[in-house]
Amino acid sequence: MRILDQLRYYLNAQSTSLPRYILEQTVMGLLGWVPGLPGTGLRALGYKLIFHSEGLPLVESGVRLAQPANIHLGRGAYLDTHVYLHACPDGIRIGAGVTIMHGTLLHVFNFRDLPHAGITIGANCFIGEYNVMRGQGGITLGEKVFTGPMVQVLAVNHVFQDPDIPIADQGITAEGIVIEDDVWLGAGSIVVDGVRVGKGSVVGANAVVTHDLPPYSVAVGSPARVIRDRRDQENVRRQVAAQVHFGALDRARAQAR
Repeated sequence: MRILDQLRYYLNAQSTSLPRYILEQTVMGLLGWVPGLPGTGLRALGYKLIFHSEGLPLVESGVRLAQPANIHLGRGAYLDTHVYLHACPDGIRIGAGVTIMHGTLLHVFNFRDLPHAGITIGANCFIGEYNVMRGQGGITLGEKVFTGPMVQVLAVNHVFQDPDIPIADQGITAEGIVIEDDVWLGAGSIVVDGVRVGKGSVVGANAVVTHDLPPYSVAVGSPARVIRDRRDQENVRRQVAAQVHFGALDRARAQAR
């Protein structure tokens, strides 16, 4: 009986039902490994059978999906190689024009009936390489949020107050994280549970955000502290005087607005 319970737990973590599990594993087994443009084209058609997509999804080879029935991709969203989406049971919603780069993990593992679990990413965000987002408490990203490599957004925490009880047996807290529009999270930065990062803020590389940041903050350090406001006129003059470069992707985004 214990083996059956373990198999049931595994199945519930991977899919919403046994028939869907068979369908999903068949589609991913046949198409998930195919490299290059032919593979992207085949998955654009075949993966519409296993998750929700506006238009044809752009999914590279080696992407791992658990509970794909709870995944929603907006038009033009792109999943790079070795991205892992685990959407049980409250889902991952990825907006139009979002790019999720190589090796990133979006993880919603909720078997504790947490009320706000899930990950929502607004339109035209860019999620850098090897990011980790754990959405047990709920993560909401606004539009045009950019993250550098190896950023962590962790909407969950372990209780550890009682030294006489193993930490693993003390439960968790999960308050949720909100990152508003037009935020840039620098490489290696960490945002912990219960935090709101205000619109237009910039978080420096390797900073650890442990409290709310007001809009247009520039914050650095561990714990992160605000060192200036982006709207400061002297700072604006320095930015305008700097040499700024734009590419074809920037022009395409501007034309799409």
